[in-house]
Amino acid sequence: MNTLHRGTHWLLAAALAALATGASAQGPAPDEEAARTQSVAEEAYIYGLPIVMNYAVMYSYAGDKSSPQFKAPFNQVHNDARVLTPKDTVIVTPNSDTPYSLSWLDLRAEPVVISVPAVEKRRYYSVQLVDGNTFNHGIFGSLSTGNAPGNYLAVGPTWQGNVPPGINKVFRSTTQFSLAIFRTQLIGSTDIEAVKQVQAGYRVQTLSGFLGRPAPAAAPSINFPKIDKDLVKTNFFAYLDFALQFAPAGPEEKPIREKLASIGIGTGNFDQFKAVAAKYRQQLGMGMKAGDDKVTKAIAESGERRNGWQFQTTSFGDRAHFAGNWLQRAALAKAGIFGLDSSEALYPMTRTLANGELLDGSKHNYTLTFSPAQLPPVRAFWSLTMYDGATQLLVENPINRYLVNSAMLDGMAKNADGSITLHIQKDAPAADKMPNWLPAPNGPIYLVLRLYGPQQSALTGEWKNPALVRAN
Repeated sequence: MNTLHRGTHWLLAAALAALATGASAQGPAPDEEAARTQSVAEEAYIYGLPIVMNYAVMYSYAGDKSSPQFKAPFNQVHNDARVLTPKDTVIVTPNSDTPYSLSWLDLRAEPVVISVPAVEKRRYYSVQLVDGNTFNHGIFGSLSTGNAPGNYLAVGPTWQGNVPPGINKVFRSTTQFSLAIFRTQLIGSTDIEAVKQVQAGYRVQTLSGFLGRPAPAAAPSINFPKIDKDLVKTNFFAYLDFALQFAPAGPEEKPIREKLASIGIGTGNFDQFKAVAAKYRQQLGMGMKAGDDKVTKAIAESGERRNGWQFQTTSFGDRAHFAGNWLQRAALAKAGIFGLDSSEALYPMTRTLANGELLDGSKHNYTLTFSPAQLPPVRAFWSLTMYDGATQLLVENPINRYLVNSAMLDGMAKNADGSITLHIQKDAPAADKMPNWLPAPNGPIYLVLRLYGPQQSALTGEWKNPALVRAN
């Protein structure tokens, strides 16, 4: 999973808790319409969860300039060129491999051109395009288009213009707003200045600006409704209704959109939904709770264990990839919204030994040994990041080492057979083992292995990550 934006989980809990409270305060409405409303609410929650989560991030990052999370206005790039540390507590399981650049795109008036510089071949970078449906409608970079400079066109769902010269490829969003996520590999802690140079070459501009022509008429201004943990308690379906006006329905969405319309969502007349909510508040809450239970179950069943590591067997993708499987889309969003396709990245994770015993740095030391033939098979690079199992945040330690990665292998101690043993423990090991030390918390441990450009053997299960073992 991706771990860039997982701070919206308050949204889920708050909405469910509030509606459940409201539901329990009312008596049942035992009629067919009540049962139908509950069923529709369940489907609407599953369908709408990624859309509302996406809106919450967009609002705080690009819509609300007073937000402490605000990054940049629409169609501008925000670069975050630094190494994340335990002091970064807003986003859980933060990624310290690839400093991020972000740009929220407003595609209503005209397309947007995303330009990238030449990037040295040893450095991984990617630009992921995610629309309001949380479909990955495009990706370009090292593994897909190479490290040469280029210009890429992001267009809205209804755009019909001509593609001008100088554009490498066109990516069509299914919604009028989209997100561009730039990832730039950090090769060692002293490499940050080189990352900044790459980020300085990322550019986003309107198509008219790219061509040096007059801009078309501006799209109407929008009064984005505020969303926070309090407002979402009773307004989940209102946010879904708002977002859908920028998301023309695809062919596979016709059945679910008709059901939404039957309770007044996505019709342009929200008063209809208010009337439904006034009569069937309990059913709406029960439907949302049932939907969330299904999503939680789908997350638990979406992977398989390999030597104690959890591998996801479902992945993010575009509209065709999901093909109307709204439960799969919701499970992936709740587990870690804005994840890359499996062809671009794979994220095995663990909290346990192969026998299911929970990892705990206060009780045991652990080792993880890679034989030369068992290193993660990747086309780009891999890393192993340590998190506090209770908070899923990076771990304070005396050497400020939060991960080990493939770029560090040459500096690590090797065993006589050429294998590499990582020492996972809270206290420093002996001096000869220090290069291989991954500091652990004084308590529960959570490890995430990231494979960028996983080879087929990792995707099929032919390659299995070695199991963690207790150290003697």
